[in-house]
Formats: sequence, structure tokens, C-alpha cells
Amino acid sequence: MRYNSGRASGLADGIVITPSHNPPDDGGFKYDPPHGGPADSRVTKWIEAKANDFLRNGLEGVKRTLFAQAVRASTTHRYDYLHTYVGDLESVIDMAAIRDSKIALGVDPLGGAGIDYWPQIAERYGLNLTIVNESVDPTFRFMTVDWDGKIRMDPSSPYAMRRLIGLKDKFDIAFASDTDHDRHGIVTRGSGLLPPNHYLSACIHYLFSNRRDWKQDVAVGKTVVSSSMIDRVCKGLQRRLYEVPVGFKWFVEGLLGGWLGFAGEESAGSSFLRRDGGVWATDKDGIIPCLLSAEITARAGKDPGEIYRRLTRDWGDPVYERMDAPATPEQKAALEKLSPSDIHTTELAGEKVQQILTAAPGDGSPIGGIKVIAENGWFAARPSGTEEIYKIYAESFLGQDHLMQIEEEAQTIVSEALVRSARAAASN
Repeated sequence: MRYNSGRASGLADGIVITPSHNPPDDGGFKYDPPHGGPADSRVTKWIEAKANDFLRNGLEGVKRTLFAQAVRASTTHRYDYLHTYVGDLESVIDMAAIRDSKIALGVDPLGGAGIDYWPQIAERYGLNLTIVNESVDPTFRFMTVDWDGKIRMDPSSPYAMRRLIGLKDKFDIAFASDTDHDRHGIVTRGSGLLPPNHYLSACIHYLFSNRRDWKQDVAVGKTVVSSSMIDRVCKGLQRRLYEVPVGFKWFVEGLLGGWLGFAGEESAGSSFLRRDGGVWATDKDGIIPCLLSAEITARAGKDPGEIYRRLTRDWGDPVYERMDAPATPEQKAALEKLSPSDIHTTELAGEKVQQILTAAPGDGSPIGGIKVIAENGWFAARPSGTEEIYKIYAESFLGQDHLMQIEEEAQTIVSEALVRSARAAASN
């Protein structure tokens, strides 16, 4: 964003090679166009097709050069990413408030891309920050394993974050990011690891109550599978909610144009505007939400977990879960194409169904599945892009028993809709 600002040509784009929050052997390739955010589906499909062509043809056509020649080429230039980024942080976070409070901060980079950033951030801004893990290992063997015994550098997983959770009483606030540092995990003394939806709600409440230079018409961005607590917080703040399909690419236009103040995903990805209301980043940034947790603690005198508990007194205390169910490729394709008319239920867990969505309210784009909403609960079902499963997201403001009822009914509703869709396809 800094490099391209004011340029009409010679714009920069970017490539990230990372396992992100996945097992180390599941490395990924990300491409960011000049707008700085994730590439859209058309672009990523082109890259996938081209890469597979190269693989099928034994890499014929791939041009190579020696590294020593590449770095001496006239087209190769060095750019100081680290100090440019670190020096600009005070434009998005109140670093002086964190410094002056002298609160104790802990960070675990999880062996990722921020490993050299955190010491520079601490030194430049005089923070009382301890890096609890300086390990860098491509096998990530230093990680505590996830729920299924696999290694995942997932800062929203209590299994992967077990080490930092165990240190929570040593710090006023602690945090971590995944390997490419675009997701965050926040650990507080009183609440331990905050569920992403809880922290997003606390961020929104704090930012829109304290960023005085943000315009009054700046909106809040959320995905259709994020908590409805965000809806209620927005209502209390009298801020417009902009709800989009799953994927951060749907927030790019709003962040770039400055009409989205905050954008967040239930999977612990977020970004927000500079303190003056200008664009900061159009992709997820794991560092700024970590530092925002420190700003909240320093300025509010309460950590984000305490802020969220206060919000539940005003807006209810929801329970939220995601579960997976097996699905064939044909069922996944059918789920993507469901329409509201395919859902024949009028009640969800004893409450009247208020809405059935297959398109996002914010921009009208297809959500690639279905969302069924009642007054105090909802579920959404969408196919996985990488596994032979579909995902059910569910939330209740009436407790765990009500949530379980929603989940059971969701599976039945989706299964029946898929059976009807298969029969209709066979008859045609």
C-alpha cells in the first residue's frame, strides 16, 4: 500500500509462500494483486491451471537463473519491508499509550514471518514485550499438537496455543500469529485464549468508540459465518453492517475505499483503518490486532476478555460452534447451488425462521451454501474447498442445549435438501 500510493504505473504486487496455519507439509502459494488484498477466484484459478500445466509437462517452459545472477540484475532492487512497516505502525495503533502504560506483553511468533519484526517493534516503541519463543524450524516440531495430533500453527486453537496459554499469568496480555502473520490469537489472564468471534466483537466496540477521526458512515465488515454478536454490537454503536461471503477478498474494495473501518473473519483474520481513517492494509494483518489488544488493555484499563464479558451483559452471551460432515463431490456441488426454495423448514430449534440466505446481504454475492436465521440462533452450511466434507456453522443466544438442537436440525435440513436436489437432477 505504501509503495503503490500515488503511482499510476510500475505498481507492486506480491507473492507469499507459506503453510499459514496448516500443517507444515501443506505449504501454500498466495498471490496479491496491486490492490494489496487477496486475488479473486478468476486470478487464482488461472494460476492453479498454469501451475498444473507446468507440472504435467515436466516444468517445460519454466525459466531459471542462478540466484547470484538474479540479485545482481538491473531489475532487482532491495526494499526495507521491516523498518517501513514497523515505522508506520503508530499510524494505526496508539503505540505511545502502550509504551506509557508499561503493561507486560508476551508474544509467540510460532516460528513465523514476524520473528524478526517483534524485537524491532519492541525496541522502536519502548514496549515491555517478551518474545516467549524464538525457535525457527521448518518442521515446527516445537509446536504443541492440535486436536487431531497434527502440527498446525493456528493461533486460534487452544491446543496449538497451549504453551502461551500456560504463560498467561506472567503477562497483562499475550498474543501470537500464524506463520505468515495474517491471523491472530489473543490470550488474557481472566479468559485464556479468546475465541476469534469474542475478540472481533471487542475490537469493533473499542475501535468505533475511540477512533474519533473515522467518519460516521464507516461500516463494519463481517463474513456470513461470523458471530451475530457483531450484529448486535453494531446496532448498539449505530454502525452499518456489511456482511459478505467467506473470504477476505470480499473486503478489499471497502478497506481500499475507506468505507469499511474494520473487517474480520471468524477464523481470526482482520484488518482496520489507520487512526486518521486512511487505508492501512487490504489483506489480513496479524500484527495490528495483536497490538490493538495491548492498546485496549492500556487505554481502557480492561483487557479484551473483560470488554467482551461486558458486551454479553448488554447483548446476550452466545455459544458458537463449527462442525464437519462428510460429503461427496456431487453433494458439495449441489450444496453450492441450493436456493431458499430448496429449504422447506419454517422453524429452527423451536423458533420461526426469519431469513434463508444464499447470497450475502452486504453485496449480494453467492455465499456458496445456505444460511438459516431465527431470532436467537442460526446455522450456515457450505462445502469445503479442499476436503470431502461440508461445514456447518451454528450459533445460539439461548445456551448449549439450544445450540445442539440447531446443529441436529441443520444436518437434517441440509441432508434432506441434498436428497431432493439429487432426485431433481436424476429426473432431468
